[in-house]
Amino acid sequence: MSSAASAPPVCVLGLGLIGGSLLRAAVATGREAWGYNRSVPAVDAAVADGFDASTDLTASLRRAAASDALVVIAVPMPAVGSILEAVAEHAPQVALTDVVSVKAEVAAAVEAHGLSRRFVGGHPMAGTAESGWPAGTADLFRDAVWVVTVDDDTDPDVWRQVADLALDCGSVVVPAESREHDAAVARVSHLPHLLAEALALAGAGGGDLALGLAAGSFRDGTRVAATAPALVDAMCEGNADALLAALDETLEVLRNSREHLADGSTSDLTRAGHAARTRYEQRQRHPIVGTQPGDDGWIDAFREAGRRGGVWTR
Repeated sequence: MSSAASAPPVCVLGLGLIGGSLLRAAVATGREAWGYNRSVPAVDAAVADGFDASTDLTASLRRAAASDALVVIAVPMPAVGSILEAVAEHAPQVALTDVVSVKAEVAAAVEAHGLSRRFVGGHPMAGTAESGWPAGTADLFRDAVWVVTVDDDTDPDVWRQVADLALDCGSVVVPAESREHDAAVARVSHLPHLLAEALALAGAGGGDLALGLAAGSFRDGTRVAATAPALVDAMCEGNADALLAALDETLEVLRNSREHLADGSTSDLTRAGHAARTRYEQRQRHPIVGTQPGDDGWIDAFREAGRRGGVWTR
């Protein structure tokens, strides 16, 4: 863990499940940290729990600028533009990251506001079906993968700051280019949300008897359908191109499976699916060695390492 005395303060903009958990986790590391949220009840709840929080975005950003804090954007994609506008006005020189579930669209918005020079994207692969400040916990990121982006011209010093925060929160840091990240999470995060919604509809279509008989496979398969629809919409719509490609591929798998089932067999799907799940369970990670942020060629090296299961361990 990095020294709290030397680590920069953290300013979290947005105190929902992820932002609220991040504020808690940052404070737990011993860092100075404060948060902003436009909702008065969320801020009141955070303050009541002993955290430094405010509804004053301008003051929060000016404080970040004065203390050279790492600013973390933790709002849904539709609200990112207004936050960036405020950052550009009140704290344009701060080190900047985010925890939004899509990366290319955030990076484009950051560039449009002239803030790319000190921006490094982030995405902790963590969450629950609950939302809001009360759902947060300082342990949410423990052992979770936290993507830290390595796009062209990434500032190595800011990259280290973002990676250090993720590591301090207990996460596993995986480097990835923004568009590669979006293509990957379309398959393993956003598509599962759509499939969970469809499965929930299929179960409900069977009426009270079907729902009364539902057990573990239905419960686990529909867990994320309990997420607030607006949050799911923001994730999926913000990554529409990559998600459409993954969805089309999956629909083709299901169409083929239907044809095979009509002929009396499901074995092609079950064997291939079992093999894919086994590959997931047996995946291995290895530390990135031999290259440091800022070395010649480090961005390409980190991208390739992330593709192959490499993680940054400081």
